[in-house]
Amino acid sequence: TALLRQTVILKLNGGLGTGMGLDKAKSLLRVTKDNTFLDLIAKQVSSMREDFQANIKFMLMNSFSTSNDTLAALTKYPDLGNAEQLEFLQNKAPKVTADDYAPADWPPSRGHEWCPPGHGDLYPALYGSGTLDRLLEADFRFMFVSNSD
Repeated sequence: TALLRQTVILKLNGGLGTGMGLDKAKSLLRVTKDNTFLDLIAKQVSSMREDFQANIKFMLMNSFSTSNDTLAALTKYPDLGNAEQLEFLQNKAPKVTADDYAPADWPPSRGHEWCPPGHGDLYPALYGSGTLDRLLEADFRFMFVSNSD
C-alpha cells in the first residue's frame, strides 16, 4: 500500500463519441443497465481505496469538450474529489482549412474552430498545467494511465 499512496490513476477522457452518435465524452456511454464507463471507473477507484485502505489519487485528462459533462456526472461520487482535484485539461489545437491550412473560421460556433490534440498531449498538458509539479510536491511518484472508454 505504500506504493499505492504514491500512485495516481489517470484516465484519458478527452474524446467525444461523435462516431457513435454522442455529443459528450465516450466515457458517459452506458455499458450496463445502470452504469457508464465513468461510473465503473469511479466505483473501481472507490473499491480500491476501501480494499487497500489507501486514498488512491484519481484524475482525468479531459478536453474542453468533455470537461463539463464529465464533472457533472462525477458529482454523484463526491469522495473522489472536486473538479480542481479531479482534472486537468488537454491543450487546444486550431483547426485549419484543407485548401491553405489557414486557421478555420466558424462564426456561428467558435468552439468548432478548435480540436483537442489527443493522447499525445498527455505530457505537455501535465507539465504546462502545473499538474505535474503539484503531484510531485505531494509526493506522487507513479502514474497508471489508461483510456476511460
